[in-house]
Amino acid sequence: MGILICGASGFLGQALERHLTAAGHQVVRGMRQPQRPGDLSFNFASPDSAAWAEQLAGIDTVINCIGIFTESTGKSFLDLHQRGPQALFAACLAAGVRRVVQVSALGTASGSESYFTSKRAADEFLMHLPLEWQIVRPALIYGANGHSAGFFRQLASLPVLPLPAGGNQVLQAIHIDDLCTIIARLLDPATPAGQCLDLVGPAPFTLKQMLLEFRRAMGFTPALCLNIPAPLMQVAAHALGRLSGSLLTPDSWRMLQTGSPAATPPTALLGRPLRALADFIPPAAAKTARLSALTAWRNPLLRASLALVWLITGLLSLGLYPIDASLALLARTGLSGTPALIALYGAAGLDLAFGWATLCHPGRRLWLAQMALIAVYSLVIAVCLPEFLIHPFGPLSKNLPILALLFILLSEENAA
Repeated sequence: MGILICGASGFLGQALERHLTAAGHQVVRGMRQPQRPGDLSFNFASPDSAAWAEQLAGIDTVINCIGIFTESTGKSFLDLHQRGPQALFAACLAAGVRRVVQVSALGTASGSESYFTSKRAADEFLMHLPLEWQIVRPALIYGANGHSAGFFRQLASLPVLPLPAGGNQVLQAIHIDDLCTIIARLLDPATPAGQCLDLVGPAPFTLKQMLLEFRRAMGFTPALCLNIPAPLMQVAAHALGRLSGSLLTPDSWRMLQTGSPAATPPTALLGRPLRALADFIPPAAAKTARLSALTAWRNPLLRASLALVWLITGLLSLGLYPIDASLALLARTGLSGTPALIALYGAAGLDLAFGWATLCHPGRRLWLAQMALIAVYSLVIAVCLPEFLIHPFGPLSKNLPILALLFILLSEENAA
């Protein structure tokens, strides 16, 4: 069977490709930017049903698993969850594709957040087309390489577990292997079409139970649990929602508070018991999961500490440190009067901008710019204020670990 997976480069798409290829299917990968020969280009931000219909020649089944959890520049719910999928489904109809599987999300039927309403619009559009459609609405998907699962394992690795509103939110996560098996069965022509299925794990559990189980499975010692009041979580969601890659946003906090809607585990469709929470991290994977959870803290901790250095330096230069003393130092570099004031406040503004960008817009060019500025600062100080080279507090030598930190961020940015 010729199967196109749209979103093949994502977490679920990659798992489906492995599963379906192993089952003997001919899998074609659809993605925004093709990566290897045979890949097809489907940019949901610029939908083109006519062009897509031509690419679908010879495809029997299309699986759409493109989705985002938070919006960012060039990636909106309206485009990726609604307009793009609707154009894809129209192209499937025009090309004579037999069966279409739409991967939606649990809670789409009643959720009011734009994440849900955009998915619901695509689901309803597909339901009204004369196609053999299947719609699956999975709960939180657990997989070793999943972004959400990694985030929860990361939280579980903390010596003190932060529990939003007590951690009593009800979840019913499904394992990625179970989800892939169910989707494969929905592709079978013998499986009746026109189904809209809520897919959940075998039993509900609370967020607190999940974090404690992950911690136990990864081999960490018992941790103190810290209740984070709901109002404080709301403030944190609004603040962190502005940061690049943050999973905590006002919408995600509302969805977590709502929890997973009640649903019946799809045991009959799977043909075997579903994996329970205790089976998510088997003993053989415990060491890898533990290392991954601890490693995941590196980038945010490095960025947060670096941002604080820039922000504190900028605030000190703006007046928390005596202006006269700052101007006296600048005079020794050859700057005085208006040029000195411009240099002082300009440098302070640049430091504050670097601090903000480190939190909100990290990237390769930012790290290179910071490395260059630190090198210039260090050179000027070494030449014009040489006493700082041998100062017992080591103000200049502390630039070395900061440069090393930036080198690590730059290297990991390139690797990503």
